[in-house]
Amino acid sequence: MTSQLVAAFRSPSHNRPWQHDLAHAIRSPNALCALLDLNPQQFPQPNSATFPLRVPPSYLARINKGDPQDPLLRQILPQSAEDTITTGFVTDPVGDLPAKVAPGTIHKYQGRLLIMPTSVCPIHCRYCFRRHFVHERFHLPTTLRYLAANPAIHEVIVSGGDPLSLSNQRLATLLNSLTTIPHLKRLRIHTRMPIVLPQRIDDGLLTILARLTTAKIMVLHSNHRNELNSEVQQVCAQLARANVTLLNQSVLLRGVNDTIAAQRDLAEALCEMGVIPYYLHLLDPVQGAQHFNVTDTAAVTIIDGLRVQLPGYLVPRLVRELAGAPSKITPLPGNECVEESLI
Repeated sequence: MTSQLVAAFRSPSHNRPWQHDLAHAIRSPNALCALLDLNPQQFPQPNSATFPLRVPPSYLARINKGDPQDPLLRQILPQSAEDTITTGFVTDPVGDLPAKVAPGTIHKYQGRLLIMPTSVCPIHCRYCFRRHFVHERFHLPTTLRYLAANPAIHEVIVSGGDPLSLSNQRLATLLNSLTTIPHLKRLRIHTRMPIVLPQRIDDGLLTILARLTTAKIMVLHSNHRNELNSEVQQVCAQLARANVTLLNQSVLLRGVNDTIAAQRDLAEALCEMGVIPYYLHLLDPVQGAQHFNVTDTAAVTIIDGLRVQLPGYLVPRLVRELAGAPSKITPLPGNECVEESLI
């Protein structure tokens, strides 16, 4: 473990450029365990190295030292359970590949187009449904031509990877180009960056977002109350001042947030930051993540408990994404499902 890693782990993240933390993400399980006072022998590693550990120091600093069950640690530390092959868990669980219409461009749902301008993420979440996805080089002119030829598309969802991994210059070019499409009404950015690497929300990015005339929505991705510190709160306030609507989506994960209390505390904390809980996703059945799975029955019980304890606007919609379905699906008691009209 290098002295740079130790220094980065110990110093406040707002004192460092975001590019520094991105470049100095921890990639060694042994180094991670050393920083967190954990015994690496407790965590047998998977045989495959195709989806390696990656976690920036600013996120690592929120993990409780010496706690092998820490809910943030469980999200990012590779373990041998990922080698298990489970029926129904596949490499393309949500049907991205059949819906591809151009490099890095996916058209699944009516009125919405999803683009992936980068494959880079600041953190590798072990449950990631795109952990096996082979990203192609995104080609903006091709995507713009597709958009222009499809006037029924009113919203572009910018995903990835994490789109905020792009530089401000590249992001400005992308977003400003999209707004030239006359029938585009909304831009939606799906990102974990304000949670994982809050210093990424710098003055340059805020200026870019504030100048966009198209309605802009940012869907954050926080799974646990412990991810939300004062730095995250600060950048959420800055994004709101830039007229960005803030929503949050979570994934229901066994051993991380699969209790009523964990979901309630997350919803309350998000509300304090001006972020509305949007979706609680059932785990996408991606190969290597089956140990995070929570049953539909348990998930519905959690949502029912939240309805008792929280106002309706703080109860996220429980959904599942099925490959080929025209919308997301809402599980109901008895394993019945209904289609969700929004994504």
